[in-house]
Amino acid sequence: MKNFKITALLTLFTLFASGSYAQTGSTEQLTIPLSSPGKAYTLKVELVMGSIKVVSYEGKEIILDVTPKKDDDDSQGNVSENGMKRISTSGSYEVTAKEHDNTIIVSTSNPNKTFNLSLKIPQDVKLKLGTVNDGDIEVENVRGELEISNVNGEIKLTNISGSVVANTINGDVTVSFSSVDPKAPMAFSTLNGDVKVTLPADTKANLKLKSDMGDVFSDFEIEIDKTQPKVNKTSEPGMYKIKKDDWVYGKINGGGPEMLMKNMQGSIYVKKAGK
Repeated sequence: MKNFKITALLTLFTLFASGSYAQTGSTEQLTIPLSSPGKAYTLKVELVMGSIKVVSYEGKEIILDVTPKKDDDDSQGNVSENGMKRISTSGSYEVTAKEHDNTIIVSTSNPNKTFNLSLKIPQDVKLKLGTVNDGDIEVENVRGELEISNVNGEIKLTNISGSVVANTINGDVTVSFSSVDPKAPMAFSTLNGDVKVTLPADTKANLKLKSDMGDVFSDFEIEIDKTQPKVNKTSEPGMYKIKKDDWVYGKINGGGPEMLMKNMQGSIYVKKAGK
């Protein structure tokens, strides 16, 4: 296993291992080679605080730019207290990339530090991205299998070829496809926000749609399943439950793999590319 690190202490930045290094202002760069360049690979990026942006390029290595967000109290300058002056520092952090057998895992050592991570990657990737607070996730022009998770932020995926599972809690989920894996089921969900999915005109899918407090719109002619919603009744000693299935089921272009879209507050938009 190859480990690549960006370690920063105050204003001194040091890079360990054989990755290449460049510094531009407060942004540090790390290059991670693959064990088998040119072949399919897996990339996982895990953050607690911050944003992630991924774009494709023609190279065969992963290029990672790390920009730590300046702490709010750093902007106060040399504040004095009881005759003593405060000396501001840029703080310390460490970002690690572990590569083994064409699998790269990027993580940080300090979960309370906010980062902006920007990556340039080759195509044909199994991409898993996740963050929790204070950031959005953006992916552009990537071909592969994408699994994207956020909590307090948006997900925006543009010009994607392949399949996507995308989920956030507070924020919109916006996805546009240039081509769709014809065999892969997909899912797009948020609790508070819109779900907007743009598909090629010839996409075949079985849609499963649910918006608790919003509307559903579509450019496609959807063949709606008009059978009555299922009602399940269960009983236990002292407890009786009725559950009604209020999902909307339908097919586009004759049907295909399941495509789930769900939210609570917001609307769902199934868009046709070119319209």
